[in-house]
Amino acid sequence: MAQVQELKVEARSGTGKGPAFQARQKGLIPAIVYGGKGEPMNLAVDGRTLERAIEAGHFLTTLFMLDGAGAKTRVIPREVQLDPVSDRPVHVDFMRLAEGATVRLDIPVHFNGQEVSQGLKKGGVLNIVRHAIMLICPADSIPNTIEVDVANLDINETIHLKDLTLPAGVKPVIRGRDFTVCSIVAPTSVIEEQKAAAAAAAAPVVEAAPVEGAVPAPGAPGAAPAAGAAAAPAAGAKPAAPAKK
Repeated sequence: MAQVQELKVEARSGTGKGPAFQARQKGLIPAIVYGGKGEPMNLAVDGRTLERAIEAGHFLTTLFMLDGAGAKTRVIPREVQLDPVSDRPVHVDFMRLAEGATVRLDIPVHFNGQEVSQGLKKGGVLNIVRHAIMLICPADSIPNTIEVDVANLDINETIHLKDLTLPAGVKPVIRGRDFTVCSIVAPTSVIEEQKAAAAAAAAPVVEAAPVEGAVPAPGAPGAAPAAGAAAAPAAGAKPAAPAKK
């Protein structure tokens, strides 16, 4: 579980593109805090501090204590807008989290034991179905990742949601469906060879027997010459002399 991190902020009076641009010129990133019983607050965060927090990883699942604007507020980031060119943050949304609150989050799945997995050693391929799982988490126990062990997973074996051990109080948003998280499948080359062998066994080549009384197709051995075409000379026969004019 991640610890609550403190983040210095300051009040931001103006809203809109103009004041936001001016804040960024000073090295500040515009932010907003919403949710809970309080009114939305417009804030500004130091740009370098925010970038370091994002680069540390798990930013959207980390609790922050915003210190400034005359109070301390516990929040969780809900969205970060990035500049399409520089890929730097240009705006961030925070949501208040009161004591005892729960939040829905996409928690990333981390797969352990790949280097010793039985199925992978045999040439199998890890097929990841869920890179993240939407969970309902208590604000005080948000996991950074969901750990999945594939060390004992063999080819054609699967890990489902019921096979995972979730932290206390954490529940999946999807109920009543034991969906697949990952599996180990045979290599594509093996699958294609099996399909080709099965198709060949199911459709053997059978030579058709000639039908009694059937007329051979034109041009086939034993077929009559086409209308207007000269008959081929019999074996050993002399060619006919040309007609005299």
